[in-house]
This record gives sequence, structure tokens and C-alpha cells, in this order.
Amino acid sequence: MASAPSVRLNLLKCLADQPDALVVDLAALTVAQPTALTVFTAVARQAAVWPGTPVLLCAPDTTTSALLSSGSYGRMAVFDSIDRALSTDAGPLLPSVREMLLPVSSAARRARDVVTDACTRWHLADPVGPACLVATELVSNAVTHAQTLIDLRVSLRRYLMIAVQDGSVAEPRLSVAAPSTLGTGRGLLLVDRVARRWGSVPVEGGKVVWAALDIGSPPPE
Repeated sequence: MASAPSVRLNLLKCLADQPDALVVDLAALTVAQPTALTVFTAVARQAAVWPGTPVLLCAPDTTTSALLSSGSYGRMAVFDSIDRALSTDAGPLLPSVREMLLPVSSAARRARDVVTDACTRWHLADPVGPACLVATELVSNAVTHAQTLIDLRVSLRRYLMIAVQDGSVAEPRLSVAAPSTLGTGRGLLLVDRVARRWGSVPVEGGKVVWAALDIGSPPPE
């Protein structure tokens, strides 16, 4: 029997792959305490910010479905079968780019090139500078502290999303040190300053550190 924290952790691990939609099968779910269902609304709110993925619940049990749909624990998209959930239009596929980087000193420069190219293709002028700064810091941290292969993803959702996955399980921490003392990077303090939100998610064999940035003026249709 899984606890709410373990359910949350496993759902966040699924979101780390940045799927177009996350379908959760609750057919075998036994609800000992209805308030535990808030774990799904909490994950859905997180997913709406990063990675911008809709969370669709399949609850054949009418009692569970009614609780999830009532709004008492946060109204969710609930379906009575996986087929119906999969047939739901989750909206158009949104653009994204992905680059695998070696843990070398030039990785941050390559990350800036990837971000700049993505913003240019998506006609996003406003976030280029902040996005390059965020990519530099996240990749530099991965090079310095993880020293593993780095998976960089840039995607356009409600926000411009930048995510860096590495092979270290150590969670990033804000430092109180002055930016000039932080070595190669200028620290997560700058990420915290320019990003609307940022955070980290544990995944198998490592973690994903992500940041959401405002896109400014909407891109042309």
C-alpha cells in the first residue's frame, strides 16, 4: 500500500520525462482517508507550472471519482476508463528541444547556444537573456557537482521551461555566499531572481532541476 508522499514522488518522477500528458490509472486505488486525494491536485498544480503537462485521472470507482470531481480536494479531470482519458484532446503538441551535454567546461556555452536558437525559432525575444543565464547556472552546477552526462531540455509551455537532468541525487541549495565567490557559476541566487519559479525533482539515478521563465509578449501566430 503506497502512502501519499510515495505516490507524489513517483508521479513527479513520471513528469520528469516531460510527457504531453500524464494518465494515472486509479482502478486499484483504495482510499483509506479521502483527504489523501489532495496528493493528485498538488501534483497537477505542480505539473501545470513545470513541465506544463495535464494530469488525467482514471477512476472507475464511482465513489473515488465523485470525490475527485467534487472540488472538495481540488477539481480534477477524471475519466471512467483509460481509453476515454487517452482519447481526450490534450491540446497541440508544444515545441521543445533536447541536447545531451558532456560534463566539460564548454557545456554551459553550448547550453546558451541551444537556448538562444530555441528562442529565435519560437520568436521569443524577451526571455533570451534570462534563459541563457538560467541555462548557464544549471548546467555549470551539473558540471561542477554531478560530473555526469547532462540532459538539457528547453520547451515552450505557458512559460519558457528549462530543465537539466544529471546523475547526482544531491538536491540544489541556495547559497548565502556572494555570487562572486561561487566559482564558475553565479549561483542559484540568480536563478531564483530571474525565474518565475524553479525547483528540483528526484528521478531514477539522479535529479532534474527546472526553471520557468516568463515569455513576455506572446509569439506571433
